[in-house]
Amino acid sequence: MSDAAYFVPIDGGPGDGGTAVERFRPTAHTVSTWAPTMQHGAPPSALLARALERCGRRPDARLTRICVELLGPVPLTEIEVRTRIDRPGRKVELVVAELWAAGPDGTPRAVARGTAWRMQTADLPEVAHAADAPLPPPAQGVVEHPGSAFWQTGFVRTLDWRTITPIGAPGPSAAWLRTDLALVEGEAPTPVERLFTVADVANGVGSKLDPAVWTFLNTDLTVHLFREPVGEWVGISAETSTGPDGVGMTAGVLYDEDGAVGRIAQTVQVRPR
Repeated sequence: MSDAAYFVPIDGGPGDGGTAVERFRPTAHTVSTWAPTMQHGAPPSALLARALERCGRRPDARLTRICVELLGPVPLTEIEVRTRIDRPGRKVELVVAELWAAGPDGTPRAVARGTAWRMQTADLPEVAHAADAPLPPPAQGVVEHPGSAFWQTGFVRTLDWRTITPIGAPGPSAAWLRTDLALVEGEAPTPVERLFTVADVANGVGSKLDPAVWTFLNTDLTVHLFREPVGEWVGISAETSTGPDGVGMTAGVLYDEDGAVGRIAQTVQVRPR
C-alpha cells in the first residue's frame, strides 16, 4: 500500500448511459476511528468531491453545495466511482457520484453517494462578504492531536492539528487541520478535495461526548461553499446538539486562512458503547 496517499488508482473508463467509472484501492490511512474494518467518512467524501468536480468540469462554473450520504460502512476493499450529470444546464447543473463496493455476499452495492449543485460564476468582487468572523490563525493553535488514544488511530492520525478551542469546551470548538498525504496517489489535491479530506471531522471537533463512552457516527454531511478555499489549512468551528432520543446534529463553519468559506451540517447517531 502507498505511504503517501489515501487511495491508489486502478483503472477506469466510460460506463453505461454516459456514466464515468473509476476504480481505486484504499490504503491503511483511510481506516476509521470507530472500527478497523471500515473507512473513516472523510476520505470517501473527498473521493466523491473529486469525482463531482471532474465530471463535466467547466472554467465558468464551480461546485456550491455538496451533499454526501454515507449509505453504510465503506469497506477497505476496491471501490468503484460512478459519476454523471443528472441535470445539465448553462447556469445551474446537478452532478451525482456514487461509490460502489462488494457487499458481504460479494454483490456490488452503493456505499456512499454525493450530489452537488454547480453554478455559473461571475466576476463580482464588490459584493464579497463573509457573515462569519475569521478564526485565529493556525500559528496560534495548540500543536497536538485532541483527547485520548482514540484519536491516534487510522485516518485521524494522518492529520496535522492546531487546536484553537479544545474539544468539549463550552460553545463551539475549533481547530485547523491539514495533511501531507495525497487524496489519490500521484495527484495534487484541488482546494475542494483538500477541504473534503478533513471536513467530515466536524462531528468530532464539535462533540461534547467522550468517545471512550459514546459513539457518534454521522450518516451524512452537507457543505455550502460561498467561495473556493485556498491554501493547505482547513479550519473547522463546530458544535453538536443532541436530542433526548439519541439523534444529534453537528453544525459548523469551514475556513481557510483568509476567513470563512462555507458551512457544514451533519446528522449524528449517538449511542453508548
